[in-house]
Amino acid sequence: MATALQAVRGMNDVLPDEAPLWQRFEDTARRVFERYGYRNLRVPIVEPTPLYVRGIGEHTDVVEKEMYTFEDRLSGESLTLRPEATAGIVRAAIQHNLIYERPLRAWTAGPMFRHERPQKGRYRQFHQLDVEALGFAGPDVDAEQIVMLARLWRELGLADGIRLSINSIGDADERQAHRSALVEHFERHHDLLDEDAKRRLHANPLRILDSKNPALQDVIHAAPKLIDRLGPDSRAHFDALQALLHEAGVVFEVDPRLVRGLDYYNRTVFEWVTDRLGAQGTVAGGGRYDGLFGQLGGKPTPACGFGMGIERMILLLEAAGAQAQSGPDAYLVHAGERAAPLARKVAESLRDGGAAVALHAGGGSFKSQMKRADASGARYALIIGDNEAASGTVAVKPLRGGGEQTEVPAERIAAHLRELLTMTKDDDGLV
Repeated sequence: MATALQAVRGMNDVLPDEAPLWQRFEDTARRVFERYGYRNLRVPIVEPTPLYVRGIGEHTDVVEKEMYTFEDRLSGESLTLRPEATAGIVRAAIQHNLIYERPLRAWTAGPMFRHERPQKGRYRQFHQLDVEALGFAGPDVDAEQIVMLARLWRELGLADGIRLSINSIGDADERQAHRSALVEHFERHHDLLDEDAKRRLHANPLRILDSKNPALQDVIHAAPKLIDRLGPDSRAHFDALQALLHEAGVVFEVDPRLVRGLDYYNRTVFEWVTDRLGAQGTVAGGGRYDGLFGQLGGKPTPACGFGMGIERMILLLEAAGAQAQSGPDAYLVHAGERAAPLARKVAESLRDGGAAVALHAGGGSFKSQMKRADASGARYALIIGDNEAASGTVAVKPLRGGGEQTEVPAERIAAHLRELLTMTKDDDGLV
């Protein structure tokens, strides 16, 4: 017998019993984004490698260590499985001239790939929701995205478990001056740096500030702060953002050590963080990236966006006790020559009315079919035998929460089931 194959380590299946919570999260996010005018945009999972080298930054961890890169067998071109979505969306906007007439609000969702050590909430194939506003220069769109995420947390029932940190990392000239000051500071403490910090010292010293090494925290805390070097334009942008968040009632803290791991960010950066997932606490993060269009060959264009790890959101929802229906509304049991045609007709009429109905297939006794009905997760078993077929009725048996079996005329079954489902909706609006 052939050896059974396993999934690649760090690339996980989402099984049918797990998928409903994913769907609940994704559907809620889509509805929230659409209320703010964001439209769906889908980009390939494979892109030319230079897109990420130029966009993310040659000396970032993503490009240096984490990308899945391979050579195309036909063209010899270097290709990469996308490690994030922003660069691909900007590439699409440039290629298709998407913001020629007006700015664009867009979102996408799907798998991303990074070759890193799998850990709780982080995988080699992971899934993200990515939201971008292209062509907007002011702090109002930065605030809009943060307010939109605050609404999403409320609608998911997670608002009490997530906190917001913001910072400004200024513009390119301000970061360059800060970079020189950082290099000078860390060189004075070179003997205290770990190997990762030494590697980053001249290539990307800003990333040392994001180190979680406890031994470096005193040195990092004493380092010069970029927020103290902001020019008048960057300062005005950051002050306006804070005023807009106060106006919207969004609670935040200014964290002068907050940076993002990708080179394309400028000015606003933000993270939503939770303590409920252990060390891996960031659930959404982003900011402004006004220089990325130019880096990828387009006209200079202001932009702002964020990414959200879906696996982490699912873990957070599970920790909060969130549930979603994993079975159909009803399972239709039938046995007998006269019962089968009526069962098929009833199933279609229920589906016409919007109900999710599993019609039993493969034969078997009523007892075995009822076991299948219960195992399906359905709330109700609908039963049709030859007696019901002769009288034109359907037996309705509750499978969850008790209740008596009743007989309903077949022509009324769709309305009757709809009434039952309405009465048994839970507080989340899910049955």
